[in-house]
This record gives sequence, structure tokens and C-alpha cells, in this order.
Amino acid sequence: MSATFGGRPGRQSRISQWLRGRRPQEATGAEDREALLLAAAAAGLPLAPAAHPVGYRCSCERVGCPTPARHPVSFAWQTQSTTDAAQVGRWASGDPEANFITATGMLHDVLDVPLEAGRAALGRLLEQDVEVGPVAESDDGRMFFFTQTRGTPEDEDEWWPCELDSHPETTEEHPGLRWHCRGSYVLVPPARLPGDDGRSVRWLRGPEHALPEPLILLETLTDACEKYAGEEPAGAVWPLQR
Repeated sequence: MSATFGGRPGRQSRISQWLRGRRPQEATGAEDREALLLAAAAAGLPLAPAAHPVGYRCSCERVGCPTPARHPVSFAWQTQSTTDAAQVGRWASGDPEANFITATGMLHDVLDVPLEAGRAALGRLLEQDVEVGPVAESDDGRMFFFTQTRGTPEDEDEWWPCELDSHPETTEEHPGLRWHCRGSYVLVPPARLPGDDGRSVRWLRGPEHALPEPLILLETLTDACEKYAGEEPAGAVWPLQR
């Protein structure tokens, strides 16, 4: 990032220091974990149980699992996902090891970018006083910007299925910006990733922040991805219809 934004010197450095030093409080026990999940559900993020790490492996025990500890447990995750606190509480207490996914394209979308690009974009957006909304950071090198959804248009002919951009099991083919909308999901904090080094997905800005309109963030995010991921976003297609 440059030394200043919008002609206000000094503020960028404070934001950069905040981004570098910020390590959001993570769940340290079952009660903390459940409280964070219930907060996400209360904010309107539909949740469903997901696999969890077993060392370097996935709890699903699928040989060659393409997304270890990052996928739903049930094939019916889209209809199963819910914001009902009682159900989320039962799932959380019933399997204390489980990660959770949030289904996108129903109540919210997620703009998923490389971590370095995300940090640069977040600093720029905060400097411009943009209402960013919830943001999560993953130790596998991604940052998630939670936004309002564009996946439920009044005209069903304008549906934008996520497969037209990327799908959770083919995300490695999309190293830059991924727009998770209808038919997709992401891990919701707190979530653990495979390995013995405590890797996780955690909130950088929690779900108490209001969801922004995605197009407010899109230009800044695509510019950052072009710089840090070496991609040219102008040729990409985006779910811009309502």
C-alpha cells in the first residue's frame, strides 16, 4: 500500500499496524466456540456442520479429500443450513470437534481473495471510511469479505449459480477473487484447518458488522488481486444482475 490514502498522511500507517498486529480473540473452549457460532447465526449467516481435521487428514476419511476439513458433512447442506439458534446449539454441542460452513447466496455472499491482497484492500477501504462488514482470515492464505447477496433476484431467470465463477471443490483453479454466491459455501469462524500448528479461520471483523453491498468492495478487491495475484480481473464475469 502507498504511504497515504486520500491525502491524509499518517493514517495509513496506523491502519497497517492494526492489520499486522490484529489477532482476533479465538474460541478457547466449547462455550466460546458455541457463542461465536450463535453470533454468526444471529447475524443471518445460515450454518451447517462441516468436517474437521484429524491431524493432517479430514474427518470424512475420504481418500484424497480435495477440501479436507473445509466441506459440509451432509450432501443436503443447502437445505440443512439454518440460522435457528436451537439447532445450531444442538449441532455444536453434539459434535465439539465439528467445523461449520455458511451457505452463501441465500442471505449473504462472500468475496474470497488471497490474504495479501485482502489485507491491502481492507486497509484501503478502512482508510476511505467504507463500511466493510464482517471479514474473516484463514491460515491457508485467504480472506473472506461477507456481503449482501446478489443470489436471490426477483427474476429467477437472473439466477447466478456459483459454478459460473468457482465451486468449493475447484477453488484451486481460481487463485484470485472468488465470488461465493448461490450454491457455494465457506468455513465460518471459529474453524480449524489440518495440521499440527493450530491453523484456523477466525474473525478479523465480526458478524456484528452490517453486510455491505458487494459492488462497493468489488473494484478495490479486484485491483488488489491484480497486483498481488498477478491476475487481470477485467476479463472475469461477475454476478452483477439482480
